[in-house]
Amino acid sequence: MNSYGANAVFVDATWAPHPLGIGTLTWAPDATAGWIGGRDLGQFRHARYGTSDDIWLGAAGARFRLGTEGDWYHPLYFSFQAALHTGRTQALSSAYEFVSTLGWQWRRFSFSVRHISNAKLHKPNRGETMALVGMRFD
Repeated sequence: MNSYGANAVFVDATWAPHPLGIGTLTWAPDATAGWIGGRDLGQFRHARYGTSDDIWLGAAGARFRLGTEGDWYHPLYFSFQAALHTGRTQALSSAYEFVSTLGWQWRRFSFSVRHISNAKLHKPNRGETMALVGMRFD
């Protein structure tokens, strides 16, 4: 938030993909559990929504992929989830949020950019955007 970093840990689970329509687009159910550490920013210390709360988050939705195993772009995915969380901050001020993730998963490793926000349904709505690296376990 405002370019001040925070620690974050996420665990994602994705189930078997299912075809979506007649092309090579697939969707798979996915779920996320995560934690985002609070920050101590003096400018928000006495605000209604501060920045020091840790956020514990649970989300569920769908992961979308295009192509088949041999296609160069198949490791690219987009995920959209609805989330509930604890804590209230300048970035995540409501109990509900939406999680959008664009990522690349190659074998056991992944890199993704994730944005969490309430889509301006409640103010303030700064959102959290993060870069994540991951490892897959079977």
